[in-house]
Amino acid sequence: MSFNPIFTRRQVLAVLGATSLFPYSNLLAATENRMRGAFMILSTPYTEKNEVDYEDLAREVDFCAKCGVQGLVWPQNSSEQRYLSKEERIRGFRTLAEANRGTKMVLVFGVQADDTEGMLEYANIAESLNPDGMIAIPPSTADSLEQIRDYYRALCKVTDRPIFIQTSGGPDIELTIDFLVDLAAELPQCGYIKEEYGRIHERMLALQKHRPSPIRSVFGATFGRGWLYEMRIGTDGVMTGGAMYADVYARLWKLYEAGDQEALKECYSKLLLMQNLDNLIPGVRLYVMKQRGVFKTTKSRRQEFIFSSQQIEEIEYRFDALRPYLAV
Repeated sequence: MSFNPIFTRRQVLAVLGATSLFPYSNLLAATENRMRGAFMILSTPYTEKNEVDYEDLAREVDFCAKCGVQGLVWPQNSSEQRYLSKEERIRGFRTLAEANRGTKMVLVFGVQADDTEGMLEYANIAESLNPDGMIAIPPSTADSLEQIRDYYRALCKVTDRPIFIQTSGGPDIELTIDFLVDLAAELPQCGYIKEEYGRIHERMLALQKHRPSPIRSVFGATFGRGWLYEMRIGTDGVMTGGAMYADVYARLWKLYEAGDQEALKECYSKLLLMQNLDNLIPGVRLYVMKQRGVFKTTKSRRQEFIFSSQQIEEIEYRFDALRPYLAV
């Protein structure tokens, strides 16, 4: 099947949703192939005055490009998105769109809000900046799956780009496998899943049965702590707040694609050494961002971080094990 090149992507998606004989166009296949690999949810940097540091946000893009990751996502929970004002999020969109211009990385904007009206405001601005995709946490004000479906229907009227459905972080409503499959069948843009609800790996395996159509891509999260297993069961990548270790995540994906299982295990084990510190030394990720010259401060709007000499010694001790895998 061929498509007239003057067709819009929305027209193509409408055709795809109406027929099961030709589930993919060249356009969708090309887009889908890019939605794989290590996607870093960017951390949000702050100045000493607790203002968003847009210079450092742009520097984080450059750092990730040098590290070789496949995609960038902002703002999500790892970006402290609930602590950002509307104006800060919009300026961040514009900063990232400019900073990512000319790189090979996919750019995905987080457009979630507490309700559909708020989400649409972000989505329309995001769409004007021509990202590669969007992601939306379900609205916290929803009290049924049908309301959540309507939220994504509204988003799909704004964009025909790939939309990642995040299965946690919204209302206390399970996005069942049947719901996700039905949603993707109705709205082909919504065939991209960031799975992090409940028995995650059971759900991933269930979603695999519905690929490549209507489910087009399944990503893990949770800082990649389950990523080795997730790669081996055939998921498409990880989407997580790990920019401080971006080159390590990039190396893991490269080793996986090369089939080097022994090197993959070794690299993954070194990353887990660092991740083990998350609960032991609060703020370790921001410490590493500053230590690597990406951020000027370790500021957070969640809490203040102060590092003792013993904590710094432990961070450095474990980080040394990652040095053979660093690109920057």
